[in-house]
Amino acid sequence: MEKYKNISNFEELIELEHGKIGSESRNKYEEGAQMFIISEMLKSARKEAKMTQEQLAEKAGTKKSYISKIENGKGNIQLSTLIRIFEQGLNRRIGLTFL
Repeated sequence: MEKYKNISNFEELIELEHGKIGSESRNKYEEGAQMFIISEMLKSARKEAKMTQEQLAEKAGTKKSYISKIENGKGNIQLSTLIRIFEQGLNRRIGLTFL
């Protein structure tokens, strides 16, 4: 707990635990965090649409196993496929922000 006594915000905590932005450890953490966010957004949108993974996969032109991997935060997502899943499969627009 001693190493946390001077931490005053979340960014400092992340830097302490995973290193500075651009470091290998931080990049891996950030990638995992983004994957988690995408997986939760997809799961939520699919459930809101009252669709099964199989139904979504069929509508988006992919496989149920691929939808499952994304929803479980595993696998490598191609941007074009992710866009197709949201736009064709769920009739939702996807927006990207680069910081």
